[in-house]
Amino acid sequence: MKLLMPLRVPELAPSLGRIIVPRREQEPWVPLDDIREELATRVLELGGEGRAAAAREAEGDERARVLETTGRRAWASAWDHAVRRAAARVAEALEAEMTRTARGVRLPRRRVRRLLLTAGEKRAIAARLGAGGGTFVAALDELEAAAKRAADASVLEKDAHAGWQEALRTVARRLEAAWLALEDEVEEERGRWQPELDKLALWRPKLWPVIVAWLPLGVLLVWLGLVLGGYLPAPAWLAARLGF
Repeated sequence: MKLLMPLRVPELAPSLGRIIVPRREQEPWVPLDDIREELATRVLELGGEGRAAAAREAEGDERARVLETTGRRAWASAWDHAVRRAAARVAEALEAEMTRTARGVRLPRRRVRRLLLTAGEKRAIAARLGAGGGTFVAALDELEAAAKRAADASVLEKDAHAGWQEALRTVARRLEAAWLALEDEVEEERGRWQPELDKLALWRPKLWPVIVAWLPLGVLLVWLGLVLGGYLPAPAWLAARLGF
């Protein structure tokens, strides 16, 4: 489960290594390795664009294209896609666990269907998973501002380009922090739903419908047994039928 990383990626490699390599040794509740690696691959692609921009002193349309490729929209799109996929996987895991628990206690099927998460609950999960990306979003704002300065700068204005490169490194570091916060939030999400799962595991069918349905019948059978045994007098209509 490794990705080949170019050796000369000073602006991205230190942070990216921690995104690619799993932080936890224990088996996670919801596996996110493929999502993490997809995000890391996308970051590598953006890093390649950044190195290409640093290698050439492009101006005009070419420079604008490179800045757009490595700009705020590209980074935000990669992050939002990862958050949505992680949230969908958490929702699927929750629904699967609820369904298993419900079947274990023999919950009626019509009630099992009600356990499925609503669209609003799924959006809330996605919002909580992405909440750790606040500093990442702030870094994107700075990257956008640095990209505008680099776009307007001439070839001789090296400071503008250096500032843009530093903004790229900051975004990579903030993305690492946002991903680690997302992993923590995934673990907390299970704890947030655990009371619901515990309550579901304690569910038992109610006894009063059984009592209401069978108590009159039981009383009738006991009375009939006493009548047939001669312990109670039989009513005239029953005596006529039984030949008493």
